[in-house]
Amino acid sequence: MLKILVPSTIALDVHAGPDDEVVGYDAAAPFRSEDADAEVLVAWANTAANLADAAARLSRLRWVQTLAAGPDAVLAAGFGPEVTITSGRSLHDGPVAEHALALVLAAVRRLDVLGEAQRAHRWDTAVNRAQADPATAARYTLDGARVTVWGFGSIAARLAPLLAALGAEVTGVASSRGERHGFRVVTDDDLPDVLATTDVLVSLLPSLDATRHAFDAARIDQLPDHAVFVNVGRGATVDEDALVTALRDGRLGGAALDVTETEPLPETSPLWDAPRLILTPHVAGNRPQRASDLVNANLDALRAGRELRNVVPR
Repeated sequence: MLKILVPSTIALDVHAGPDDEVVGYDAAAPFRSEDADAEVLVAWANTAANLADAAARLSRLRWVQTLAAGPDAVLAAGFGPEVTITSGRSLHDGPVAEHALALVLAAVRRLDVLGEAQRAHRWDTAVNRAQADPATAARYTLDGARVTVWGFGSIAARLAPLLAALGAEVTGVASSRGERHGFRVVTDDDLPDVLATTDVLVSLLPSLDATRHAFDAARIDQLPDHAVFVNVGRGATVDEDALVTALRDGRLGGAALDVTETEPLPETSPLWDAPRLILTPHVAGNRPQRASDLVNANLDALRAGRELRNVVPR
């Protein structure tokens, strides 16, 4: 028999066994005392306080399934080593890849500038002239652009072919060199050389101690001045002060962020008014695809004593 807690933030079709108990819970509130004996916790859009409460009070917990691609929020809650944590890797691949492509195209095609012109009732011909100028034409297209995808996992596997279909030359960055999904992959050690010829850098990095502010002033200096930076990974991986300074000083051609270090982004953040910056409010994912299938597959594996999918090493 398993007692399975499912969050109020998403509708799930959990295939419970005949002796299992599936209980809904409020992902923004403390857990009820009668649910302290739960063995399985499914998490999605939980508050930090709720997850910390689970780690402190659900003493019989065996497994936490987060539906987020990145398990950083669950890892930060303080679950003991006896609790297996599995991530929602693969559930967000399609939506995040789509949004990343949209941000890349918006930044490269300068839709931010053209949108401002529209709102000002101004027919902007400057972008048109820049696209026609042989000296700058290559900056306005993905055809022939060198695109580097930093963090080459399952989302990158969906994104890279889309970029390549538009003519981009895609290079991945991961923990080991080689070829993945038909694309060349290098490591962080190779980044200085790779970034020197990068036109578009897409970050899909997770939030880890090792990746905090990975995109900082030093990395920005390794990029050409015309390069575009797009982040659909985690906000904590970017030194936002360095990014704003680079945009103001003309050290980056543009940027597009779907994530920020503090969310919601404070009204006082300089990101709001940084030049050549597109902001979206963490909407790339937020809609897990086939989440019930993953939960049910892992429930079956747990009952059978098999290894679960997407186990997070700790």
